[in-house]
Amino acid sequence: MKRTLILLYGVACYAVFFATFLYAIGFIGNLWVPKGMDSPPTAPFATALLIDLGLLALFAVQHSVMARPAFKRAWTRLIPESAERSTYTLLSSVALILLFWLWSPLGGTVWNVQHPAARTALYTLFAAGWVLLLYTTFLLNHFDLFGLRQVWLQFRGRPYTPLPFRTPTVYRWVRHPLYVAWLLTFWATPTMTMTHLLFAVMTTVYILLAIRWEERDLVAALPEYADYRRRVPMLVPGTRRAEKAPRSRSLA
Repeated sequence: MKRTLILLYGVACYAVFFATFLYAIGFIGNLWVPKGMDSPPTAPFATALLIDLGLLALFAVQHSVMARPAFKRAWTRLIPESAERSTYTLLSSVALILLFWLWSPLGGTVWNVQHPAARTALYTLFAAGWVLLLYTTFLLNHFDLFGLRQVWLQFRGRPYTPLPFRTPTVYRWVRHPLYVAWLLTFWATPTMTMTHLLFAVMTTVYILLAIRWEERDLVAALPEYADYRRRVPMLVPGTRRAEKAPRSRSLA
């Protein structure tokens, strides 16, 4: 019975994630959803700015703290280890849902591209970002990333085995194609408002910080990652500049 409940919990967490992922496309692109990023302002500028910064900070803290090995070790004393990734996925989705719900647009326009070909090119880059994002999750293991593999293995009574270190296709060009995809979705827009600029700048800063934390954990966990880090650029293909590897230790 416990195995079945954990499996159903994992499936439910994934369903919440996927619905949130679809809404995020509409929210960032101001497409189809009842409240997009650039909906009409409803609060004074300063109030809206504080609300939005708070929501972004909440997501950043949840997303990063729960991903650290030390937190995982403590967290899995309270919840089944097989449900840890599903819980992380669920709480990340909840943080995004709160952001969608409480987001307070600022108003104002930074740029507005009018040329039809240029607008089409930017929308194409926006769409390409979402396609690349989903594609990169399947290159390694989409179902492991979002917790389904873990709950399925425990349901079958099989031990979890970590994924081997691999660098398929786009991972040979950049170390973090998933973050490249996110940056495309944030910045590729024909109409950049103050609201969108705030979102894009703050999420970009968060991504650059998250890469440092993530790679420190990866170097500690995977001996081969340090060499990979020296050989492959972080975000921009073709910039094969040797980078100093972080110290091989965890954040514990």
